[in-house]
Amino acid sequence: MSTHSDRAWLDEAIRRIAADYNRSADTHLIRVELPRYPGIDLYLKDESSHPTGSLKHRLARSLFLYALCNARIGPDTCVIEASSGSTAVSEAYFARMLGLRYIAVVPATTAEAKLEAIRFQGGEIHKVDDARTVYAEAERLAVETRGIYLDQFTNAERATDWRGNNNIAESIFAQMAQEAHAIPAWIVCGAGTGGTSATIGRFIRYRAHATRLCVADPQASVFHRHFADRSVTGLPPGEACCIEGIGRPRVEPSFVPEVIDRMIAVADADSIGAMRALSQALGRRVGGSTGTNIVACAQIVREMAARGETGSVVTLLCDGGDRYATTYYDDAWLAARAIDWQPAAGDITDLLAG
Repeated sequence: MSTHSDRAWLDEAIRRIAADYNRSADTHLIRVELPRYPGIDLYLKDESSHPTGSLKHRLARSLFLYALCNARIGPDTCVIEASSGSTAVSEAYFARMLGLRYIAVVPATTAEAKLEAIRFQGGEIHKVDDARTVYAEAERLAVETRGIYLDQFTNAERATDWRGNNNIAESIFAQMAQEAHAIPAWIVCGAGTGGTSATIGRFIRYRAHATRLCVADPQASVFHRHFADRSVTGLPPGEACCIEGIGRPRVEPSFVPEVIDRMIAVADADSIGAMRALSQALGRRVGGSTGTNIVACAQIVREMAARGETGSVVTLLCDGGDRYATTYYDDAWLAARAIDWQPAAGDITDLLAG
């Protein structure tokens, strides 16, 4: 049974999160010129402008509120997550806001800049050599500390109110309202937990929009394979993508393929080439998952043009590129892994050329 002091702490915790949200403006919607494709408009929903620098800020807020409102977090709870980086950065931010200990269970290959960002927000790092063990290790630590494993991969789709309440889908459609093609022909996003695609796909259906949802997925991810064949639930041993934040070796509970209209598989080299070309066009660095989205957008835009269609395509700028200075933006790092990114960079430069 909860006590009066527990309820008072809970009320104050939710007030702090609400106040933090109230201090933050909505993220920008950036129009990208496509001079070679008149009548087709491309937009980037810039999630890098959140206080913790990525799309995962929305998810972290929702996961904390979900756990708080289910009375699973108290004033002495240790909060634990399995994360490749960005979710952990955002969750550490909210844990520090509430005065709670936070531990991120991350693959050993996670970019050092992301680990530094987690530590900057007050989080602790717990590395595992095998990325497939992050779930079990997070569960073990939760038992050991008598804490809570937030479990983004299970709870992402249920923690977010897909009907509205300032979710990313509602924000996109509100910001598009005055554009030439107010109802997007396509929205393109990636899938890490599956929560964002579930939210957008459900919202589209709830509002009866004609918009279709495309999920861009790394080639070495199980999601697009499961979408094509529901009997496929995991990757073969040893197969993994290098694009952080999206793509998974197993089908996560939050992934809802039924609300997705199409999936496009993207090679890691193409994601990195597109990321670097878009960064050049914008004058600032973006992350690898944004490159994955742009490759899928390029295919959709060209198909629309070939069919003589007009309309808008909206995708997500998931995070900034500074966290990848020693990986995706390091030519030596890419060469050591034989990642041939230049052809895709040239292709996306051509897409954006005047």
